Amino acid sequence: MSISKGQILEGTVTGITKFGAFIELSTGETGLVHISEVADTYVNDVNDFLKLKDAVKVKVINVDDSGKIGLSIRQAKERPKQPTVSFEDRLARFMKDSDEKLASLNKNMNNKRKSGNRY
Repeated sequence: MSISKGQILEGTVTGITKFGAFIELSTGETGLVHISEVADTYVNDVNDFLKLKDAVKVKVINVDDSGKIGLSIRQAKERPKQPTVSFEDRLARFMKDSDEKLASLNKNMNNKRKSGNRY
């Protein structure tokens, strides 16, 4: 079976290093999940997220000319689709939030002026 970019495959963790984890794919080939592709959060130690012989779902993110396979666990996770919000709606929300923050700042400044406190 030929491996191509974008495929989602099952695999097994066969090795863990400081920089990532080696995954044996269901095709028999081995690829690397870089530490930055293990989880959506900061990963200081891969061992905190993976153990040897763990079954994982991975996405092929690249296959170079020498045959090295780059994999990602975090990109293989299905995420719920976010509703598409138009630019106008986002701008309106930003303007409303901005006006509320400005009003709050002005209120605080006026209260400080009335009480005689100066910076």
